[in-house]
Amino acid sequence: MNNLPITPAAKRELKNHASLGHSIRNSFTMAYRGLLKIRRTPEQLFDVTLQPIIFTLMFTYIFGGAISGNVQSYLPVIIPGILVQTVITTSVVTGVQLREDMDKGVFDRFKSLPIARISPLAGALLADTVRYTIATVLTFVMGYIIGYRPNGGIGHVAIAAVLVIVCSWAMSWIFAFFGVIARTASSVQGISMIILFPLTFLSNAFVPVNTMPHWLQWFVKVNPLSHLVTAVRDLVNNGTVGSDLVISLIGAAVIVVIFAPLTVRAYMRRT
Repeated sequence: MNNLPITPAAKRELKNHASLGHSIRNSFTMAYRGLLKIRRTPEQLFDVTLQPIIFTLMFTYIFGGAISGNVQSYLPVIIPGILVQTVITTSVVTGVQLREDMDKGVFDRFKSLPIARISPLAGALLADTVRYTIATVLTFVMGYIIGYRPNGGIGHVAIAAVLVIVCSWAMSWIFAFFGVIARTASSVQGISMIILFPLTFLSNAFVPVNTMPHWLQWFVKVNPLSHLVTAVRDLVNNGTVGSDLVISLIGAAVIVVIFAPLTVRAYMRRT
């Protein structure tokens, strides 16, 4: 007779160790699932389709004459600013949808599947890069329709687009962290907007810095979004690469290095 003690099934822990290659494949599968969700519920794209159109038209025609004298002169200023503001704001959805899926028990069901535990989280962040791409393309298209002609050429426009998408993906790790630790999706959105609104509006995205009070100019100049906006303007308007591009990439890397481990650790504890 085998007298070894038997551990009840309820107290057993399932081991789910996956290789790096297996984790990457699972992550892309989960990203594909995220794209299928968008196809079945296209209203999820309202923010990345309507917001670039509305914001571009609204800011251009309301502030163009007051700030630059006419709309045409304002376009090289506002299109890069609207691009950064729109795409960065879109990254908030990553944390909100993550919290909603966790509240619905979707991630609990994923735990019963033979997949890497990290893949649902990584897949969600990968899928959202499609949203950033849509917002980026629509912003440039709207700018072109109303008369914006970037002097930097199509190559530098493409580099600027990739830069904004990469930085937005990095920012999405912050909001994913909020999505994991927050209790409700509405609280994720509220916390995220409290962070983003000062960063976007207290930057050089919409108005020249020299028109601001001196004490505010200091914050605007150290604001990371100001560096990103300046990098995009240098690329699309002048076809040049400056130190602001390097600073933006370093900032994106720092965000990922800090918040990716924090998010993964919090996610593993919650799931």
